[in-house]
Amino acid sequence: MTGLLLRWLINALALLALPYLFDSIRVDSFYTALIVALLLGLVNAVIRPVLILLTLPVTILTLGLFVLVINALLFWFVASFVEGFTVTGFWPAFFGAIVYALISWALSALLTRS
Repeated sequence: MTGLLLRWLINALALLALPYLFDSIRVDSFYTALIVALLLGLVNAVIRPVLILLTLPVTILTLGLFVLVINALLFWFVASFVEGFTVTGFWPAFFGAIVYALISWALSALLTRS
């Protein structure tokens, strides 16, 4: 349980770092980052596998790179209905999702060493 809460906090902190790296991404508060991190986790757990399965031929043709497009679209999708979290377009969502994943991975690696 504490591992799940720690990962949630790490993801929220990763989201808070994005506005410092991209002018086109805005996160208003830590509370907003917590909500977005929770929703991104739920969307990635429920909707992402279905989308990957439905787009499997395209994903195979692009050698897996289409998964980055799916991640960007889901990142942008969450931003479309969470007030206080703004992503201005597809390309900011694309690069924001990549950097978000990298920051989250790096923080998780540093903080959850066992």
